[in-house]
Amino acid sequence: MLTKGSKAYSILKMKCPRCHDGDIFFNANPYVLSQFGKMHDRCPVCDLKYDMEPGFFLGAMYVSYGLGIAVAFPSGFIFSQLFPDLKLYQVIGLVLIEIILLMPILYYLSRSIWLNIFVAYRKN
Repeated sequence: MLTKGSKAYSILKMKCPRCHDGDIFFNANPYVLSQFGKMHDRCPVCDLKYDMEPGFFLGAMYVSYGLGIAVAFPSGFIFSQLFPDLKLYQVIGLVLIEIILLMPILYYLSRSIWLNIFVAYRKN
């Protein structure tokens, strides 16, 4: 599943969707806030232009929203089952804290997924 040539490899390792060798971000750790969100303009290996057109990554916001929902609903259910004494607003508060803490990861993943939707892998 996580072998070079699969979409999952490119998405989770934050690698170029075309060559699977070059990095998308300067630093793959989203919690290094001094370099948060800084992307290469082009793949350092195959020279793929990441920002294909103006506003290209606006679509990644929809992916990020979907990822956030995919995290929030199961988490809310799990919190409510593990801690049945919590009130609804407390469960929502816990889910919001979780989403805020995961926001950098969701940002990186959404951009990686968005690139992989539009670019196919090419074996060198």
